[in-house]
Amino acid sequence: MITPPQQDSVGRRISASYHAGALTWTEHKVPRPANVAERKSRGPTDPARYKLREPARPAAPKLRQRGPAAGPGSNPTAKRPFARLAATDPARFEAMMAVLLVVVVAVVFAGVKFVNRPMHVNAVPCGASPNAVAVDSVTNTIYVTNNLPDTVSVIDGWSHTVVAAVPVGHHPDGVAVDSVTHTVFVANSDSHTVSVINGSTHAVIATVPVGNAPFGVTVNPYTHNVYVANYGHPSTVSVINGLTRTVDATIPVGNGPFGVAVDLVTNAVYATNSGDHTVSVINGATDTLTATVPLGNSADGVAVDSDTHTVYVANYGHPTLSVIDGSTHTVTGTVRVGNDPFGVAVDPSTHLVYVANFADNSVSVINGSTLKVIATEPVGYNPDAVAVDPNTHTVYVTDYADHMVSVFKAR
Repeated sequence: MITPPQQDSVGRRISASYHAGALTWTEHKVPRPANVAERKSRGPTDPARYKLREPARPAAPKLRQRGPAAGPGSNPTAKRPFARLAATDPARFEAMMAVLLVVVVAVVFAGVKFVNRPMHVNAVPCGASPNAVAVDSVTNTIYVTNNLPDTVSVIDGWSHTVVAAVPVGHHPDGVAVDSVTHTVFVANSDSHTVSVINGSTHAVIATVPVGNAPFGVTVNPYTHNVYVANYGHPSTVSVINGLTRTVDATIPVGNGPFGVAVDLVTNAVYATNSGDHTVSVINGATDTLTATVPLGNSADGVAVDSDTHTVYVANYGHPTLSVIDGSTHTVTGTVRVGNDPFGVAVDPSTHLVYVANFADNSVSVINGSTLKVIATEPVGYNPDAVAVDPNTHTVYVTDYADHMVSVFKAR
């Protein structure tokens, strides 16, 4: 019996024959082309082999199996642990998910800095590092100096939105407004100048050279005189005629004058000297130094209640506010406030005093009649200046580290 020839797995042609009860295998070698070119040069033996065929579709990617490879006894449809727990014990699964959610939220919140603002406190974004603020109570416009971008943000008091940003000198550190002429005066500490801004057009209309490193600035709207505390050596107060925009006088004061305020009734000017912890008293009519009040603590921000002729001085580095009788030029009281008090403002209508506590992120509200703290308002980070609109009784606080202005109403 003879079977037809066949090929094995390596291309050899074999045949088998059966002779006399014995099976015999015969191997036949099949010649192959020497190279690919030779194979391609041969003519087609079957035209169907050379018809165009659709390209083969790529094989589906194999999914990588997580964990150990499935064994012979594994169940490919077995549920994962969380899915199995959700199916068998839903209550326990929900409890685990709740705990996991709490952990995730705690981790996220730990890396985020939040500002503790009460519901009645609004925040108005302004420029970087705001450090001084003044209010035009007639136009309800607020002016904020931004120390790093060298600008002044103009805020609409009705909508609490920034309507303009005015470029000024280098490192603006103080601002004051003449509410009669609606002129704004900005002390630029690194430029040693005062920028004068038209409050109607929001444009700088003059630049006045003053002393070394001007910081604090105030204006008497009745005389239109502007007083600038020049912190650098020699320590002086420059007196600018706000109408002619020229320096009329330069008055020597104590070491490192920082803040300055004026009594609108007596025309007495008070300059805080942070270097020797004193307050210089200037006669605004004669531009002469009339008294020096020792404090014992660092003197920084200052404000005056013109109705009671009371002067309030923030003692930065000490949690206190010094109270000076403007008639006798003596310290009559000390009020404990927050840590590192810096800016001070007085509402002449309510006689409330507002103190910005730089290290506590708060504003102390003091009854000027009883000298008692009646409220502590949380604001943004590092509040350093404060102003109040006597018509609306709205308080504005510059938050130096938040680049915002906190806004709240007296309660």
